[in-house]
Amino acid sequence: MLPDELVPASRSAKAPAPGEVVRAHNPMCFGCGDRSEAGLHMKAIAGEGTDVTARMQVEPRFEGGPGVIHGGILSTAFDEVMGTIPLLIGPSGVTVHLEVDYIRPIPVGSTLQFTGTLLGRQRRKIFTEAVAHIGNPDEPVASTHAIFVTIDVRKHFAAHVEKSARA
Repeated sequence: MLPDELVPASRSAKAPAPGEVVRAHNPMCFGCGDRSEAGLHMKAIAGEGTDVTARMQVEPRFEGGPGVIHGGILSTAFDEVMGTIPLLIGPSGVTVHLEVDYIRPIPVGSTLQFTGTLLGRQRRKIFTEAVAHIGNPDEPVASTHAIFVTIDVRKHFAAHVEKSARA
């Protein structure tokens, strides 16, 4: 449910150009980090406005039920896609709410295509949605919506950075 006072947000001058990869926020991030050995290694591509796209190969190691993706992996992929949206409009944000609708089984070996969209903001809260499909955008296999809250990265992670594999 979106709040009535939701306001549109505009693209930051610091955002990557349309078609460019949105930078990884941490090289050790399970979702987007290049240095995360077991990670998803997802790359979000900036759209024209405040949207992003991404792709993910559903590898056998992501299996949950027989022959299909584990729901937690799909949730992580959605979190990664939508988590790049705050970087298009300003400061980083962290997930405070994420809800996934699993529409159809997603087979191992398929390629998921994601589109994430900014719905608007309310003070520090950033409201997003995303959809995933396998080849046909008119036949989604899952959808989600999330709320992120903007943060001061240095303050937010100060007490934890020494435990990071990046440290």
